[in-house]
Amino acid sequence: MSRNQQIIRTSVVGIAANLFLASFKAVAGWIAGSVAIIMDAVNNLSDALSSVITIVGTKLSEKPADRDHPFGYGRVEYFSAIIISVIVLSTGILSLVESVKKIFNPTNPSYTAVTLTIIIVAIVVKLVLGWYVKKQGRQLQSNALEASGADATFDAVVTLSTLVSAGIMLLTGVNLDGILGSIISLVIIKAGIEMIGAPVGQLLGESISKEMMVNIKNDVKQFAGVLGVYDIILNYYGPNAIIGSLHVSVPETMTANRIHGLTRSITKLLYDKYHIIVTVGIYAVCDHGKESELQKGVMAFLKSYPHIEQVHGYFYLEEKRTITFDVVPDDTVHDDNAYQYQLLQAIRKVYPGYIFNIVIDHIYCK
Repeated sequence: MSRNQQIIRTSVVGIAANLFLASFKAVAGWIAGSVAIIMDAVNNLSDALSSVITIVGTKLSEKPADRDHPFGYGRVEYFSAIIISVIVLSTGILSLVESVKKIFNPTNPSYTAVTLTIIIVAIVVKLVLGWYVKKQGRQLQSNALEASGADATFDAVVTLSTLVSAGIMLLTGVNLDGILGSIISLVIIKAGIEMIGAPVGQLLGESISKEMMVNIKNDVKQFAGVLGVYDIILNYYGPNAIIGSLHVSVPETMTANRIHGLTRSITKLLYDKYHIIVTVGIYAVCDHGKESELQKGVMAFLKSYPHIEQVHGYFYLEEKRTITFDVVPDDTVHDDNAYQYQLLQAIRKVYPGYIFNIVIDHIYCK
């Protein structure tokens, strides 16, 4: 079963669970003559909307790439997650408003055996549903499923807080309904904001994790001839569509044929293991003669210079006596232009007979 099929199946389970609760509450509400229970049944129908949105988003993301969208429609999933997160956030805000009203105008809720049974069944079903959907969301890397699971969990927590408040009131006579509701609502609002952050970050071009960058570097370094891996840049066009680039340094004596084979091997490995479509750039490293001594001297100077975290991409154009390289400063450097000028002045004093082109680069991971 494919990833998208599993997401749809999980969402169908969510719809079925909410339809069960809606039917159960509607029948119980009709028998008990309770408008409140019937309205709660309607609320469960609206809860199924999260799962419907997930299914629609998943189906739309399956559309094949075309001329207008050459990397496919995978990012539709991020929009689905944002919509569901907004629903959770709205639920929290509405719950907070109602809870604050109860603080100033408390009401004494009354519970019968029927209503208590309904509440307990709803809590159990929602907690199990929330756990299952969130678990599937993490396994399938689906922000929409995780948000939908959180929606179900928070619904159960809100209902549970109402039950706890009723128990406290029956035992002590103190009505904490509004206070507990406000606390839970603030937690939901905070979670809703955090849930929105994940898909929005992906749409804005969130950097990859340091762990993933290290794994990619280690995988690429295993190939014969690779002396270093730099400039890993990845862009997400959906969970199954990651486009990016990286550079590898190789001996300058490596033939074009071997370089061709090397880049083919690297791109195949990264696609098979991470589903990443990557372009591989090449840096040539000189390892003999006067040019090698010059390179070693310049690199040694740069590595000892303050606030330099990494140096790569060294290139020497002999006929113009021009040296080009990329420098990655540490996090204490905030003005790239000023630092570039400072470094340029310093290296010219040590190597006055050369022209330097310095590129200030950055590491694109968290």
